[in-house]
Amino acid sequence: MNGQNTLRHAVTCAGIGLHSGNKVSLSLKPALPDSGIRFRRADLGGSEIPASVTHLAGIRYATGLEADAASVETVEHLLATLVSMGVDNVVIELNHPEVPIMDGSAAPFVYLVQEAGIKRQATARRFLKITRPISLSRGDKQMSLYPSDHFKITYSISFDHPLLRHQSRTIRVTEESFVDEIAPARTFGFLKEVEMLRRQGLALGGSLDNAIVLSEAGVLNNSLRFEDEFVRHKILDAIGDLSLIGYPVIGHLVAHRGGHGLHTAFAAKVVEDVDAWEIVESPVGAPADAPVGLPAKPVAN
Repeated sequence: MNGQNTLRHAVTCAGIGLHSGNKVSLSLKPALPDSGIRFRRADLGGSEIPASVTHLAGIRYATGLEADAASVETVEHLLATLVSMGVDNVVIELNHPEVPIMDGSAAPFVYLVQEAGIKRQATARRFLKITRPISLSRGDKQMSLYPSDHFKITYSISFDHPLLRHQSRTIRVTEESFVDEIAPARTFGFLKEVEMLRRQGLALGGSLDNAIVLSEAGVLNNSLRFEDEFVRHKILDAIGDLSLIGYPVIGHLVAHRGGHGLHTAFAAKVVEDVDAWEIVESPVGAPADAPVGLPAKPVAN
């Protein structure tokens, strides 16, 4: 079966908001077919915010969404987990406007989805298949999507730091590769920026327990999980930000020195460039690895 997916049952966790420093309770709940991924603010009477580029809010070192008077921030790690593990429809309920940072990676969210279990739904899955290249540049930063038979990412980063002057990685994104090779990669930042961020009211919940912190000489944390953990985390962020298109992507994403601002602007450009893609669906009952084929409805605005 290759229909849409939701969760088998609800699961709950608690953690700290990276930027707010406040304790957050988060629940993932099953949802109906074609309802998509939606954030629900329990502290605002159940106001909902669709995970869509049409609801982008300000980007302040993390990706934020808003709808009417409700908002939610730091959504990228959780969204990357849901789309990579094939969850199409889910309600994410919070009692605070920030998704908890957990350990700075997506690994805790992977565990949460595995605990909930996946439930198949009798509605075809839809994918956004790239049919011609799309590109966006901002100075020396660039992102492009090229036609491909599957979702693949090539990402490169360059920083003026001895540990990460240049890192590059290419990976075909599947549930297995995401869980093993991308999800454990933690967010990172520079010690010299911490005080600046805190003066702006950001990174108030940041610590060595939920981020890799780099001094001028090296890493303040004991060790890295991967030699190239930094570029792997950028891939994680890109997957989460690109999920705001509203459909799983079939294409090859190539990014150089991207960040949340470029990721989300590129996601919006993809939605706008309607002649560069088609929506295809995999019929219910097809094997999980069956090729997609039939055109379906376009992305809703």
